[in-house]
Amino acid sequence: MNINKLKNSALINICKENADIVMFFILIFIKIMFYAKQISPEYLYIGVTHPVFASVLVLVSFSVLFRYNKRIKYLYILDIVISLMLMADLMYYRYFKDVITVASLKNVKLLGGVSSSIGSLFSIKDLLYLADIVILIPFVKKYKNKENIKKRPLLSKFAVFSIMFIAGVTINAKSVYAVSKEQPTLLSSMSNRIYLTKLIGNLNFHAIDAYNYVSTKVKNSKSLSSQEQQEIKSFLENNNNSSGTYLKGVGEGKNLIVIQVEALQQFVINKKVNGQEITPNLNKWLNKSLYFDNYFYQVAGGNTSDAEFMSNNSLYPAQSGAAYYSYSGNQYDSLAKELKDKNYYTAALHGYNEGFWNRNVMYKSEKFDDFYGEHSFNVNETVGLGLSDKSFLEQSVDKLKSFQQPYYSFLITLSSHFPYDDVEGYGNFNVGEYENTLLGNYLKGIHYTDEQLGMFLDKLDKEGITQNSVIVLYGDHFGIPRDNVEELYKFENMSNVNDLQWFQYQKVPLIIHFPEDANKGVNHTYSGQMDLYPTLANLFNLPKQYMFGKDILNSDNGKVLFRNGSFTDGNIFYVSWTNTYYDIKSGKQIEETDELARMKEKYNKELQYSDDILNHNLIKVFEANNKK
Repeated sequence: MNINKLKNSALINICKENADIVMFFILIFIKIMFYAKQISPEYLYIGVTHPVFASVLVLVSFSVLFRYNKRIKYLYILDIVISLMLMADLMYYRYFKDVITVASLKNVKLLGGVSSSIGSLFSIKDLLYLADIVILIPFVKKYKNKENIKKRPLLSKFAVFSIMFIAGVTINAKSVYAVSKEQPTLLSSMSNRIYLTKLIGNLNFHAIDAYNYVSTKVKNSKSLSSQEQQEIKSFLENNNNSSGTYLKGVGEGKNLIVIQVEALQQFVINKKVNGQEITPNLNKWLNKSLYFDNYFYQVAGGNTSDAEFMSNNSLYPAQSGAAYYSYSGNQYDSLAKELKDKNYYTAALHGYNEGFWNRNVMYKSEKFDDFYGEHSFNVNETVGLGLSDKSFLEQSVDKLKSFQQPYYSFLITLSSHFPYDDVEGYGNFNVGEYENTLLGNYLKGIHYTDEQLGMFLDKLDKEGITQNSVIVLYGDHFGIPRDNVEELYKFENMSNVNDLQWFQYQKVPLIIHFPEDANKGVNHTYSGQMDLYPTLANLFNLPKQYMFGKDILNSDNGKVLFRNGSFTDGNIFYVSWTNTYYDIKSGKQIEETDELARMKEKYNKELQYSDDILNHNLIKVFEANNKK
């Protein structure tokens, strides 16, 4: 009986001595699981509990090595760091539908310019991540100067640490190995970050991302072998080997005016709210143009800059962060460069800070002759983040009139930027029941921009510019974040929406207008922003050497590949973050076949090729070899 009492007493003492470790372990574990549920509201992969448990165990194990008072400080600081990291990850996910990576931290400098956007992503329930930190302040103060309850020999501490650490690493290794068997390239390519986070947990993801970032830097310091370079070049040669001639060269000698519209999604086209057309001017314009109604945005962490990057280069966005920052020193075979070789004057126009998204540097690498940024305009009216679309487009007409012909002008609008809170600047468009909602404000913003685009296009017509110009207009990325998508589904009278249907709402309009309203109609081919440059290369009879996209006008291939590894061929749709396939026609989920698995690996390889081109500046290498 005395022995049992001693055992019970010893057990109680152990629990008391380690109560802080157990408490912080549970708190951190719960927070990470809460985060996992928030990025996966439809379901929670229960298997993630094992790697989350293991990763927390590894971090907490180091506390055993400290004296009691130092241990409390370590655990408290660990709790704060992980809590802030989870909150940052969550807000990043709400906007970009992705996880923060080391490379994407380069974009932090942009937050000052879009602080209202960031603030709108914050939810009051996010404070739950910090609640325990505040509540535990008295506890930490009480124990931070307290000496060890019972001093343990260093060997005993190290033994406990080793058991905890090895157990955590072993469980983690098992989880990571399972992922590597299921998708062999996923851990290295990180092409499907959300899915990976759901499988191995947030902490493990960031650890692997940091490892990949460092190893990639080391790897990129070494050149690719000539065999690896030739493999990529051969792929591009086959990809760009199109024999189609439909509308080939019809734009030769004509001006090219490309307008990238902020947050313009396709669902607003030909739609009404409260009995009024949302985009009356675009509706009118597309009826006398060539309209592509299955055109997807393909942006990643670079968001708007990714849309510009793909449209002008037909290269995939950077694996992490923004290509406009990470690869602004590279050589490109851009649309502007090829048109310059045909004696075109090339200019980019945008009424915001020239340094935002590093445009002032990147446009030089893309061979634009001039960049007309904020300081080139009279900022006489602001709507949203900066110069109003009305003023920007009015002043742009005058600039176009002064350009030497033929020219390529690339215009980027701004006023319809998330979070659409400048409702007074947008005017009196009545959205009925959607007043004072994010969707309603978005519709107001798009209606405002549509009105200014109508003015701009009418002015081009009156000035005779449309008679000698091909005019292209497309949306850059989503307008409604997924956290607010229920408002969109209500607007569309949709319920029980699956991932396939969600993807179908991630389309943006692409409109190409020809002089005298020629070649008008609707093209239903599945396509994306990667395909714009190859399509324009066909129209303007430009060489197609280093493009990953396709000429939509001369292809029945419906391939659209997204940076996160999702893809479609026009018949099936693969959703990477759930690792599921859908038949587009029936809308039903289908099982993976050997052919689909091969397709998935093939497209992952394609993303790697694009990464290699960026990481090793291969276009410069290829061009140098061509001159030998």
